Amino acid sequence: MDGCKERLKHSIYVRLALALSVAIISMALVAGAFSFYSAFEEAHELQDDLLSQVAAFVQNQPAAALSLMELNGKRDDDDSDLVIQLLAPRGKAAKRSLPIPDHLKDGKHTLKLRGDTYRVLIRTLRDGQRIAVAQETEVRDDIAQDSAFLTVLPLLILAPTLLLVVTYLLRKMLRPVAQLAAEVDARNEQALHPLQTVNLSSEIQPFVNAINRLLGRVGEAMESQRRFVADAAHELRSPLTALSLQAERLNAAEMSDEARQRLATLRQGIERGRKLLEQLLSLARAQSAMPAPAQAVSVRGVYRHVLEDLLPLAEAKSLDIGMVDGPDAKVLAHEMDLFTLVRNLADNAIRYTPDGGRVDLSVRQAGRQVILEVEDNGVGIPAAERERVLDPFYRVLGSGQTGSGLGLSIVQAIAQRLGARLELSDATQFPKGLKVRLIFESA
Repeated sequence: MDGCKERLKHSIYVRLALALSVAIISMALVAGAFSFYSAFEEAHELQDDLLSQVAAFVQNQPAAALSLMELNGKRDDDDSDLVIQLLAPRGKAAKRSLPIPDHLKDGKHTLKLRGDTYRVLIRTLRDGQRIAVAQETEVRDDIAQDSAFLTVLPLLILAPTLLLVVTYLLRKMLRPVAQLAAEVDARNEQALHPLQTVNLSSEIQPFVNAINRLLGRVGEAMESQRRFVADAAHELRSPLTALSLQAERLNAAEMSDEARQRLATLRQGIERGRKLLEQLLSLARAQSAMPAPAQAVSVRGVYRHVLEDLLPLAEAKSLDIGMVDGPDAKVLAHEMDLFTLVRNLADNAIRYTPDGGRVDLSVRQAGRQVILEVEDNGVGIPAAERERVLDPFYRVLGSGQTGSGLGLSIVQAIAQRLGARLELSDATQFPKGLKVRLIFESA
């Protein structure tokens, strides 16, 4: 109930449809009532005219014909239930079907006769005889109601037809707004190109232009942020490289065991800083606008390059890492982008898999989709934190591993740019661990 109230309160379509519906129904009711009343009264007037016409016809008949019509009040018209009879002069008994008083003046009268109401026309003929033409009011009302209903019937058909037409027109006029909303909703955070303004109504176009200007400002802000990150990383590269060279030279010098231990810690810190800068640069490149991919890249070929690159790291932990047997598949992507995607996923799996563990890389075709999977038997990621790990610099607490927290952020950024979908789930081949899926449209 509350949802309906909120929709009624905030929906332009609902409010406009209701307002127009109320207006149409109200006008239809008013017009219908007026038409019914007018038709009803006009039918009564026509029936009074009918009484006058019948009386005029009888007035022109010979006396013999009048005598015949007088017999027990002969009914002239079965549909109209007209009763025609002659009225006897005062003091004379007259044989009649209806007890119409003889003293009534010429003209139209409404009388209660034998428990029924009649409309009676009294007229004096040329020979002095008086004639009465009567019709039961119930019959008159039935005829009038039928006539009035036929007059109102077009309105009764027109009103719901107008409601349907108005509803259709409102939906059609507001369809561009719904289409724009769907288009904006389907975009990822990197798609900041302007919305199309072709064939938009003049009422909607200013709103779309305002959105486009906002998208432009957001794009400029994001680009400025990316440039800052990239520039900062480039600027920090040189000092870190210099520090690394100095540490290498210092390592060759004579020093105590304590100093050499501290130097090793320093070199590890410098290496972590260098890797962080490289990942920052990778993230900045991943978030940059790039042309749509147009090259079909072999997935298993990229897997081989990644394995060659990460094999020393895996051997250091005695990990069983390799490709699962199966057919190859191709996806539309830049080869370096796909390499960066798979390398970050494999590197992440190696780091969070204990010594002697296993990491599997596989690819399969499912209809029009190509699914890349990296599965390990490591510590995994709790379901509650799988959305958070995609944020830059976020790391799962208690993992016991060092890192920048940028690996999965880089993967997410590149996947969005390539139109792929990233999914994290529990491992299916091992009792525990993590399975990462990248779903592409096939090349």
